[in-house]
Amino acid sequence: MTHMPRYTRKPLVSSIPLWMRDDRPRRQGMDRWKGPHSQIISATPGLEEYRQIHLAESNPGLWPAIDGVETAAPTDRRIDGVAEVTMKSLLSPLLGREQTKLAHLDEVNLFRRTVLYAGPPYSARWYDVGTGERPGARALVYLRRRASVGTGAFRKVVTDRLVPALARAAALKELRTQMFMQWRRGLWDSPNVAHDNPVESRFHASLILGFTDADALRAFFAGSAVAEVSSRLPAFASAVHAYEVEETLTFVEHGRALTSAHS
Repeated sequence: MTHMPRYTRKPLVSSIPLWMRDDRPRRQGMDRWKGPHSQIISATPGLEEYRQIHLAESNPGLWPAIDGVETAAPTDRRIDGVAEVTMKSLLSPLLGREQTKLAHLDEVNLFRRTVLYAGPPYSARWYDVGTGERPGARALVYLRRRASVGTGAFRKVVTDRLVPALARAAALKELRTQMFMQWRRGLWDSPNVAHDNPVESRFHASLILGFTDADALRAFFAGSAVAEVSSRLPAFASAVHAYEVEETLTFVEHGRALTSAHS
């Protein structure tokens, strides 16, 4: 890809990083998430799309090491998965309140920690890349803003410099970005589940990168373009955590709950 990618949609998206309970097998929790728990979320009124991003259990970090930038998630903060929820309108959270209560009550059965990240309205971007085929492999990248960099400057450098640089480096099959508002406690407050998110652990943006297959993904992160981007990251980011995605499951698409999820 040799040009600035065009975004085709600026949807209303929130994402919820999830940590599975560690007092029972991880697979048990992951299976319940894509089973009974997904049915609760899928029945929520006002959803345009609902995806679960299941991260590989072994995830030391895809991004090459950078002096002064954290590229490997600390063990206790290493995420197991992310719920990506796209809403039809600003009223959707109100329409879905009753179903959200049911989801909150079920969380304790599989999660030990959940954290909600939301962005300003229409700040997420889904880009027009690829030719419509589904990615064979994905990476999820979280970015933490350096404390000395302002919010506006950070958003501008991610949108205007980082995203085009990454898009030019590979024939991506998917490219989605989110910019997060300042995190606030209490926005997602399910009972008996931790929601701690200390300042030093918070993120300010995320990217989902889709590739043809796992070989293309690994070649991308080992390539010269990522090395070039890495040389510039310390100026505006204090952490970049790049997770390998094991599978991405879509349960609601175009506002309709699917009878069976697809990847």
